Amino acid sequence: MYEQKTKPTDHSVIEFIEQVESEKKKEDAYRLLDIFTEASGYEPTMWGPSIIGFGSYHYKYPTGHEGDAPLVGFSPRKAKTSLYFATGDTERDELLQQFGKHTAGKACIYINKLADIDVKVLKKLIVQSITFLQKTYPVQN
Repeated sequence: MYEQKTKPTDHSVIEFIEQVESEKKKEDAYRLLDIFTEASGYEPTMWGPSIIGFGSYHYKYPTGHEGDAPLVGFSPRKAKTSLYFATGDTERDELLQQFGKHTAGKACIYINKLADIDVKVLKKLIVQSITFLQKTYPVQN
């Protein structure tokens, strides 16, 4: 059976950010922490060793594969900062056109620094991603 690698942990988000080597990346990480907390309405949690996640959802694919993931998150990596949003959301592409300097993967958006992007659009991306995931994967009781 598949064992999910990225799970919530009880590690300190602040201690993780404090270990970021670049002072500029560390400063950006603290600003992102505030932005994501405010826009998402969730407290930050470490997911695995390096992702700061906000909220969570349970997914189940038609293949039977299922697991839990943060609704949104970010990780201040050495090369670029990774921002994690929902995949499959067509509205994300529209917002990214106004976002600023970035590159995009399937689930990740990569930025060099916070100054390269529009923070208002970032907040919209956070809210839109959470809304999309909560509609796509409603909580089952």
